[in-house]
Amino acid sequence: MKGVERKSRVEQFSPQYYGICALGGMISAGSTHFASTPLDCLKVHMHVNPVKYNGFGSGLSTLYREQGPFSLWRGWSGKLCGYGLQGGAKYGFYEYFKNTYSDVLGDSNKSFIYFISSISAQVIADMALCPFEAVKVRVQTQPSFAKGMLDGFPKFYATEGFTGFYRGLLPLWGRNIPFSMIMFTTFEHSVDFIYRNIIQNKKENCSRSQQLSVSCIAGFTASTAGAVVSNPADIIVSSLYKKNAGTIMQAVRNTGIVNLLTRSLPVRMTIIGPLVTTQWFLYDSIKLMIGLPTSGGLNKRLEEGN
Repeated sequence: MKGVERKSRVEQFSPQYYGICALGGMISAGSTHFASTPLDCLKVHMHVNPVKYNGFGSGLSTLYREQGPFSLWRGWSGKLCGYGLQGGAKYGFYEYFKNTYSDVLGDSNKSFIYFISSISAQVIADMALCPFEAVKVRVQTQPSFAKGMLDGFPKFYATEGFTGFYRGLLPLWGRNIPFSMIMFTTFEHSVDFIYRNIIQNKKENCSRSQQLSVSCIAGFTASTAGAVVSNPADIIVSSLYKKNAGTIMQAVRNTGIVNLLTRSLPVRMTIIGPLVTTQWFLYDSIKLMIGLPTSGGLNKRLEEGN
């Protein structure tokens, strides 16, 4: 089969290439997180008030009935801007670190390269996200606090100070770093498995629709594994920002180990699965539009060496 990739004006692993990756991550992550705002709002309420919001359908109904239809979209600007910035940093820096580490480590274990690349990228990405997440949770759980980001940021700063924006950074890292490690590594290995064992053809010899289908399947598989791993820290983040707990350990004690593992997990998986799958679809669609290959795999020099 004839290859479908067209010549790109953007050289792979160049500064322009990483810029395209960052832009693609920003668009894909910002738009998908914005679309998931109602489910995210429900998830946060289930974290901080599990007795009242104890189910998917009943929780949405309670929010709508008591706080009105706008309540389902409360915090949308924080999702759009915060996760847009996070997505740009996460995808852009992941590509950069993956190539850099593979050049340094040569034919070392691929999973290790994926792990340390995702850690490095997520540390930076969450520092961009953290202030937006702090204000978003406060807006979602305390309707009288602010209407959105524009009035929420100055009010949050006036009451909490600059350090307040980063009170949840450690649990945010605790949630997102394991998620990224599992998500990116599972995605990379899933892409490799599908091409090698199912399609049995090289990526560059597959059609665009086949390549995007592989990205979606691998993305859904990766998101499911990542959601389970990161659920406990997701609950802790909400508890800290809602001020149901003053410290991480207090949040763990208040919630309980079993609840940390299971509370709102179905909702989180309902959010994360389609969200991450759509992110990979949009991200790789943008790459294909530019003439770049879809995601998956180390740089070609290392792949040929293996």
